[in-house]
Amino acid sequence: MSKTLYRDPQNGKISGVCAGIAEYFGMEIWLVRILAVSAFLLGLGFFAMVAYIAASLILDKMPEDRREQQYVYREHTVKQKPWQAGQPPEQILQNVEAELDGMEKNLRHMEAYVTSSAFKVSREFKNL
Repeated sequence: MSKTLYRDPQNGKISGVCAGIAEYFGMEIWLVRILAVSAFLLGLGFFAMVAYIAASLILDKMPEDRREQQYVYREHTVKQKPWQAGQPPEQILQNVEAELDGMEKNLRHMEAYVTSSAFKVSREFKNL
């Protein structure tokens, strides 16, 4: 999957430029915001402001399907470095365990239905 830089207004404060950059590089949004504010305060104010305005005008808004895909992917991303987006390994293992428990429950319901007499009667009616 190729990465494309988008604005993410849903997770952004002003127009979503910092949130889009954070998503693109796999960083936490707060870190990108701190870097942007630091650049503004440390003498790059005019350049940082022009770059932010240009990015908010040039970058496309993140598509809805990409946002959903991003959420599903991020749900199981382990943090390798403190500034990266993701969850600690223990939390991910708990989430995966909860999902597997839910899948097992659904599988048991399906198995109970397939082995029931209601399924056999339904199948016989379909075969008529």
